[in-house]
Parts: sequence; C-alpha cells; structure tokens
Amino acid sequence: MDLKDSLSYALEKTTKLGADKVEGSINESEKRELNIEAGKMSLFRTTFQNSLSLEAIKDNKQSSISINKIDKKSIDESIESLIENVESSQIDEAHDISEKQDSEIFKKGNLTPNLNLMYDKLDEFNHYVKDKHKKIILEAAMLDHTANVSHVMNTNGVDFQINKGIYNFSPMFTAKDGEKTSSFNYTYFSALELNGEIKNKAYLSELLSQTEQQVDAFSIKEKFIGNIIVTPHCLSDFLSFIQGSIGDGAIMSGTSIYKDKVGEKIANKKFNLLSSPLDKDLASGYFVTGDSYKSKNISIIKEGVLQSHLLSLYGAKKTGGKRISNSGGAHIIPNGSESLENIIKDTDKGILLCRFSGGSPSDSGDFSGVAKNSYYIENGKIKHPVIETMISGNIAQMFMNIRDVSKENINFGDAILPWVSFDGLTIS
Repeated sequence: MDLKDSLSYALEKTTKLGADKVEGSINESEKRELNIEAGKMSLFRTTFQNSLSLEAIKDNKQSSISINKIDKKSIDESIESLIENVESSQIDEAHDISEKQDSEIFKKGNLTPNLNLMYDKLDEFNHYVKDKHKKIILEAAMLDHTANVSHVMNTNGVDFQINKGIYNFSPMFTAKDGEKTSSFNYTYFSALELNGEIKNKAYLSELLSQTEQQVDAFSIKEKFIGNIIVTPHCLSDFLSFIQGSIGDGAIMSGTSIYKDKVGEKIANKKFNLLSSPLDKDLASGYFVTGDSYKSKNISIIKEGVLQSHLLSLYGAKKTGGKRISNSGGAHIIPNGSESLENIIKDTDKGILLCRFSGGSPSDSGDFSGVAKNSYYIENGKIKHPVIETMISGNIAQMFMNIRDVSKENINFGDAILPWVSFDGLTIS
C-alpha cells in the first residue's frame, strides 16, 4: 500500500472496531546529510523515516497512538491497542475532530536535493572559517536536505497532502587563543534554495567574529538595573513565554497571566507579533495545524494589544473560547524605526544579550539566567564581552518596557526577528 492507502486503511479499520470518529496523519521523510566534525568534512548519509499517528474517539472517550512502522501488521496491532486505550479513558465531551474542508495538495521546495551544490557550499564554508577565522574551532556543522511527504485525513472527509523539501544548516563552534577559550556558540537557518554563501546567512560571519572576541571576557563589577538589547538569536527564548501563555494548556488551567487580556495592551505599542506559517519569506512554516485545519496567518500582538489566544479545537471547546487555525510559531516581528547602531548609542548601561541560559520562567513571567556570548554596553558603546553575568526580571513586564525595535532583522527560515531593546532588567 502507498502512504495514502495505508492511512485510509487505518481510518477504516479503526472505525470498524468501534470508533465514532478517527483522525490521522502519515509521513515519509528522507534526509540527506553532510557533516563537518572538528573542521573536517566527515560524513554523508541518507536516513529514511516513516510515521503514523492516529486519534480515535468513542462515546466521548479519546486516545491516540504513534508508530514508526507502517506495514499492515504493525498498523493492525497499533489499532487494537488504540481501541483498548479509548475504552479505558475518561469521558470528555470536548473531544472532537476537524470538520470537512476542501481537499488540497500543498507544496513547498523541491523533494530532490542538489547534492553536488550541498557539498560545494559546505566545503566553501569550511575553507572560509579556516582562512578568515583562525581562532575558531568548528566543532560541528550539519547541512541537510529533508524531504517530507505527508497525508492528513479523518472520517469527516478531511484529505490533505503536503510535499515539502527544505535545506537546513546548523553549526556549533568555539574560539581558542592560547589557553583562553570562549563559550560555545551556534546558529541555524532553513532555506528552499542554497543561494549565496552560507557565511552570509543568519548573521553567521558576525557570530564567528564575535566568538573570537569572546576569548577575552570580563565579569560585571556591580549589580545594576539597566537595559538589554536582545538579539534575534536570543529573542525566541522570550517569545516562547508569550506563546505558551496563550495556548491550550495555560488557558485551560487558568494559570495564564493573559487569560483575560485579549483586546488589552500587553506590550509597548511599538511591538507587533505575527504568526505567519504561510508567509512566502519563510522556508519552513506549516500548511495544516495540529488539529487538522488549513493554517492561516494571524496577528498575535498588534501595536502592543493582544489579538487572540491560540486555542485548538479541543481548547476552544473546553474553555468556550475561539478556535484559531494557527498552531503558533512561524513568528515575524515587523521591523521598527531605529537602526541597531542607534539603539546601542541610546543605551546608557546594559547588555547586548546574544544567548541566554536559564530555567523556565514562572507562570507570572519571573525569570533569571546567565548571559552567554554577550556584551557589556556603557555610554552608548559596546565595551567588552561578559562572563558570569546574570540577567533577571519579568518577561511580561519586559514587553511592556520595550524601548526600541530595530530596522534590521534576520530570516532564520522559520522566523524573521529583529533586535529588541528592553528597559528595567536586573544585571549582576
């Protein structure tokens, strides 16, 4: 059986065994991967992966399974277990599956990679690092092309096919100068085509230069309340708090500080946040949500005002809220009016926060952690890299205290983010 036939068979069999409603997805992926380890081209491999996920509802009881073998025997065995699990689960009238929508085949990128180009681009980058960044130790770098063919179907007649082929690159590196070493650093990007040089993507050449500077880092001499300029690489750490606080879990449990804030200000008016899984400028993104609806681009925050929670079909039924055809992520923050250079010049005392290591924030947004690969700013100038420097504050208050959003941004393929300056953080 081909992929779609296997999924159709699984839906039909689960229904015959007593399920009232069934929803499922099946996926076949092929990854072609090139690696650099310790500065040397070291590995080329191809990996294949199949997966099948099924959700069944019977008498308002629900359960789900996921397997990575899609032969008939494995499917049959998993469905028998699924039905047993459904019958022993708790009744919940909010369980449901998406209604029928027009069938569609979605396509993005090429399913077949250009392997010669992949090798040339990675080899070019490896030589660039060796020639231009003598202090850098390229611990590892991976360039892959991942092709996915997926089907999403349910017993209400939903029938989607998704074909995606995307290149992904991720390096990890440190700098060493004699006995002195930097903290490790990394970045990533996704792309539909391998245009241009890798070093010019995702701010990579600048990160390599910064990492070389960071072999000479100094601690902050005193504790102070100041400003932090969060780089695009680090910004997702703070955006994840907002997304987590407006999703199913936090809204259903009542723990979200934004549970009653739709239509109210939760950030400075300079700040806008979009979730745009269908945006043409994002190589990644998604066509179908986790609850099997066609995706839509939405505005999450507009001029500082929260526009919506991110409730799935289940979350909406549990809370009485509005279902959104969007699973979050694919973040785009529209550019601001100030250059990064001017934002730094306007900073009296603070940190350019390039990487952050800390625990999960509290439900209220309180957080603390260590600034990594970061810089001390004083009187509008970057002074030196920092070590052993703590940042603490409240994320919800941070977004209210935004000073500026930069004109510049970075396209990572799954997000387009600028530099954002926040006031009132404790630095020690």
